[in-house]
Parts: sequence; C-alpha cells; structure tokens
Amino acid sequence: MSSQECNSLLAQHEQMVKGLCQYLAGSGSAKPGQGSDINVMQTHISTVILAGDFAYKIKKPLCLPFLDFSSLESRRHFCLKELDINRRTASELYLDVLPVTGSINTPQIDGQGPVIDWLVKMRRFDSHFEFSVLAREGKLAFQLIESLALHLAHFHAALPRLQKRQIPSKTTLHWVQESFDEIKVQAAFKELPEAAEWQDLRQNLENRFNSLAGLREQRISRGFFRPCHGDLHLGNIVLWQNRVMAFDALEFDEALRNIDIVNDIAFTFMDLLAAGLSEAASRFVNIYMEESGDYEGLLLLPVYAAYRALVRAKILLMKGDTAAFSRYWGLAKKMVNPAAGPQLVLVSGLSGSGKSTVAQLLADYTGGIRIRSDVERKRLYKTMRQTKEWLYSAQASRRTYSRLLALAQTVLEAGYTVIVDAVFLRHADREQFQHLATRLGVPFKMIGCMAPEGVMKERIVKRAETGSDPSDATPAVLDSQIAKQEPVPVEWQPFTSGIVNDGTLADLKEKVQRLVIGLP
Repeated sequence: MSSQECNSLLAQHEQMVKGLCQYLAGSGSAKPGQGSDINVMQTHISTVILAGDFAYKIKKPLCLPFLDFSSLESRRHFCLKELDINRRTASELYLDVLPVTGSINTPQIDGQGPVIDWLVKMRRFDSHFEFSVLAREGKLAFQLIESLALHLAHFHAALPRLQKRQIPSKTTLHWVQESFDEIKVQAAFKELPEAAEWQDLRQNLENRFNSLAGLREQRISRGFFRPCHGDLHLGNIVLWQNRVMAFDALEFDEALRNIDIVNDIAFTFMDLLAAGLSEAASRFVNIYMEESGDYEGLLLLPVYAAYRALVRAKILLMKGDTAAFSRYWGLAKKMVNPAAGPQLVLVSGLSGSGKSTVAQLLADYTGGIRIRSDVERKRLYKTMRQTKEWLYSAQASRRTYSRLLALAQTVLEAGYTVIVDAVFLRHADREQFQHLATRLGVPFKMIGCMAPEGVMKERIVKRAETGSDPSDATPAVLDSQIAKQEPVPVEWQPFTSGIVNDGTLADLKEKVQRLVIGLP
C-alpha cells in the first residue's frame, strides 16, 4: 500500500470516528453521571471511543511490517480474534464484535446500510484501577500481586499445549538480535554511554540464550509452549469488580503469543522491577511458581525478562526518551549479570510456628524463591486418598524432602537464592541441604522459628477452620513433631539463627529484616 493510500484510509477512519462520537452522543449511550462526555483514546494501531458504560475499539486501517489491517475483512478477522483470545482472561469485559454501518459521515453501530467497518464492544472500566496506575500511586498491594499470579497460573494451566508445527520458527533470540540491531542504528544511541556496552551485553545475552537452547526444546516437547497472552505489562492488567484480570492480548501476530509460559510472565516480572517494586516482583514470581510448580522455568526467566526490558528500551529510544531507555537497558544488564550470587536458607520450625510467613518475608526481602513442604507434599500426593496424619508420616516425608532437595538444586542453578520452608525434624534431612550447598559452592544458613505450644495449636486450629493455608497439620501432628524433633548440633551454631514468632506481623517483619542484614 502506498503512503498516499494509507493516508487516505486514515483520514476516512478519523472522519468515521467523529461520526461515531456524534452517533453515540445522540443515541444516549453516554449516560448522565456515568461519564457522559464522549472520550477518544488513541493507541498505535487502534482508536477507542469511551461512551457511558462501554468502550468501542476500532482498528486503524494500517499496513505495517508486523500487521495488516488495511482491508475491511482483515479488520473483521482481527476483531473476532481479539474477542476470542481476550475472553480467556476477561470475558466480562469483551462483549461482542459489531459492524459499523451507513456512511463515513453518518455511521451507526449495527444499524442500517452497508458495513463500512468493524469494532469490538467492551465494558468500560476505570483506568485508575489499571495496575500501571496503581503501581505509580503506590497502591499495588501484595494481595493484588498474589491474585494476579494465581490468575495467570490458572490461565496458563488451562491453555492447550502447542504442537511442534505451531511453534514459531523465529525464536526469542532472533527478536533479541533484531532489537540490538535496531538500537544500534538510532542516532541518539551513539551519543549515550550505553553504546560502549552494546557488544558485551549482546554477546552475554546471546550466550545465555544459546546455553538454554536445549532446555527450550525440552519445554516445547513437554508442553510449556502455549497460546499465551503475549503482552502482560502492567497497563494490560486491571482490577475490575474486585477481580484481577489481564486484557488486550496480542491478536495480530500469533508468533508473539505462541511462547513459553515463562516468557509470558517475564513481561509482568520485568515491569514490576522497572516500577521499583522489587518485593512485589519477587512475590509475583513466588506465588506463580508455587501454584504452577514450574520451578524449572526460573532458568529461563532472567533471559526472557532481559528480552522484555530490551524491547521496551528500544521503543523508548525511538521515542527520544533516553533517560527511560537507560533505565530499561540497565535492567536488561542486571538480568544477565545479577549483582549477588544465590544462597541456600532453611527455615525450620514446628507446625504453627509461623515459618511459612518468615520464609515468605525472606523471599520478599532477598528476591529469593520460597519452596514450601506443605505445597510440594500436596502436589506429590494430590491423587492419593490418605489421612492428614499419614501425609506427615516418615514414608511420606522422605519423598517430600527428596522433592524439596531436587527443587532447591534447580532453583540455585538458575541463580536464585532458595528459602526452603519445612519442619526439618530430622537432622539427616537438614544435612542433605547443607551438602547440596557445599557441592554447589553457595552460602548456607538455617533459621529456626519458635512459638509457645499453645500459640502454635491455636494457629493450627484457626487455619483449619478457615482453609486459608495449604498445611494439613493437626494438633495431633504437632504433638508428634514435638516428640520426634531432633536437636541442632553445636557445630551448626555459626550458621544457625532463631526467631521467636509470638507477636504482631509488624514485630515479625522487623525481626526478619534484621536477619536479612546478617545473611551472607
């Protein structure tokens, strides 16, 4: 399509949008007291008309290297695709695909006359509840982060596994190389200090991707490549009627959606880090991994996050925002070359001692990954009908600790600090993890959590009543633990700390922060 033809189509689009605004104002779609003004928003590829309770999204008649909306039929096709893929995560927001009828000057929605365009009808929501806005305003609470992680884990779990023929021939590494090339040719880049880092960062990231090529192929064969969302930055996540949901999935290029599920969440993870919310980023990854069990994906998360940061940096550079470019470039560097190495921390304690809360706080403060015995025990035995007491038996515990050990090794090899949350009654179990740390050459630490027996039993009964915790421990299980707990030997004192959890959450946070300062 020539530039003249493109400009003509865009002019017609703009005229039609003006006509639709007049039509909606006259039809009463904009209700008094509910956003009675007609508002128009522009994105790079769409125009969105906000009127009353609804939003009408119309694709611009563009023909770009990465999409073609130039024909009426293509716009209809991609409107239907947008409706279909976004109903997976936000069915309440995506209502219908409707024709624009009549003429350019006097258009109607689903009215009389010939079809001149198509649009997606959506339910309007308050943009103040977009996660990007909540992040800027300091309102992105951990509860929302956890809800988002669960939302995405459940979304990914429900997706079909892609067949080999559906996997894009163009890998993420190819997109990375293209981004580096596009950054290098920008005139402004040559004047920036980052220009001196271009070759090293490119080589480091390419080396990391190449070293993980075998794992990528394994994950394709094991079904971790799925038709994902593709654009999970914070601006495409919203809190609507007390529910967190992702919207605005990439409809125009399935190659950008048919990806590893970890590549999908890497955008969210990166965006949280870029917003200065490192603790929220850690909580997001922890809850997602805990729910999905895909700890192996952590090996790929840093390179996928670096890729997402690099693409964002490129776009900002093209817009002339060199300060923001430098911030995202630095984030990509950090993903490839983390400042601190991993360590292995055991958080032990009897049921009800609060060890899971301590472990989660440690993960928040250190950026580490918490691995919970209660969660992994349930994952191992989810298809078995056993009593709660049996799940804590010696037989079940041996298998659970073997799984924790294997997961800890995977996460450490991915470069993350590991916080293992378990009772650790037997010293032999503790020693296995110490031996792992020695073999991998990482610092080792154990933190023992304590609380009065009455407090522990009260907590166990309370969480059993609310069903708010994965633990299946009972007061009888606690009695058994007290009887069987083996002491920590004297020679372990140099790398063992204790924490008494008998106060408020604020008190506990202060104690954990002091422990973090003392970690290697």
